Amino acid sequence: MNRAHIRLFVPTVPAVPAALMSLVSLLSLFFFSRCQGQPSFGKDQLKLTRTIPMPEVKGRIDHMDVNLKEGFVYVAALGNNTLEVVDLANGRVLHSITGLDEPQGIGYIPQTRELFVANGGSGDGCFYNARTYEKLATIHLGSDADDVRVDSASRKIYVGYGSGGIAVIDPVTHRQVGDIKLPAHPESFQLDKSLSLLFVNLPDVHQVGVVDLKRGLLVGRWEDPAASANFPMAVDTIRHRVFVGYRRPARLVVFDGRTGSILNSEDMTGDADDLYYYSGAGKLFVSGGAGAISIFREEGGTWQRTANIPTRTGARTSLLIPALNSLVVAARAASGQPASLLVYTFAP
Repeated sequence: MNRAHIRLFVPTVPAVPAALMSLVSLLSLFFFSRCQGQPSFGKDQLKLTRTIPMPEVKGRIDHMDVNLKEGFVYVAALGNNTLEVVDLANGRVLHSITGLDEPQGIGYIPQTRELFVANGGSGDGCFYNARTYEKLATIHLGSDADDVRVDSASRKIYVGYGSGGIAVIDPVTHRQVGDIKLPAHPESFQLDKSLSLLFVNLPDVHQVGVVDLKRGLLVGRWEDPAASANFPMAVDTIRHRVFVGYRRPARLVVFDGRTGSILNSEDMTGDADDLYYYSGAGKLFVSGGAGAISIFREEGGTWQRTANIPTRTGARTSLLIPALNSLVVAARAASGQPASLLVYTFAP
């Protein structure tokens, strides 16, 4: 553009009536308070005991798993295309497995001391030796390999993938042994083995799918017509309760695992990505990218939020480690702070 032809025009601003100024001030205060998020409370229920920097990690962080014997946490650094091995006790990164393609789900297999990594970009599920980090095998799942569940007792790995499927993999032979067809891409899913059911979030169709594990078939669909974007999930396998976290609006919904009826709903932190039920304490923990952890406890037959504890904006994913009385939250690099694992502890 030729700057010689630009003319600046500065309009005369008329005086603003006092009443209008008051209205603007009130609106500004309202929106400012809304942007600050929900107030914090119940901070005594969690204590931040350690922050472990991961200075080389950039971008989004996805799911995690733990090797309890070694005290290692495995972190899917999706935006960094790496898997980070973090020593919790010594508070440092031990190793990075590089060359991955948008790693999303991780599962540690204690019997074979191997790692399974689901790559969202390539759709590959890869096995690694957890001691040497050597790649042992690759299973191509098509596309968007995502969440992972390791069923050690049954020696099965369940992996959500593609536009609608959960692959069943044998961790010993490194072979796919089953495939469950679904109407949409699966997000979090959980097993209730006593009912022989698998519950799976299908946010693209606003439903919770119910899969018969014996037949490997979808046998039911639940929904909350007042909510959408259901991503995290947890299950109480004793009382058969299914806990689902919705993002729009941000709330926890409790379903009856036998009937699919809604038993309870309650507001929670926004942009939730992980949800855990800790039977030992009778609590639910939810981590959200809005920058908070919500804690729920059952009171009088309904689940009530007892804490809203600030973390960092964008810290969506987490890992509950009951054996260590710990909740580990993954915080991405932002605002001059490096990516870190925020380790919170709680009373058993």
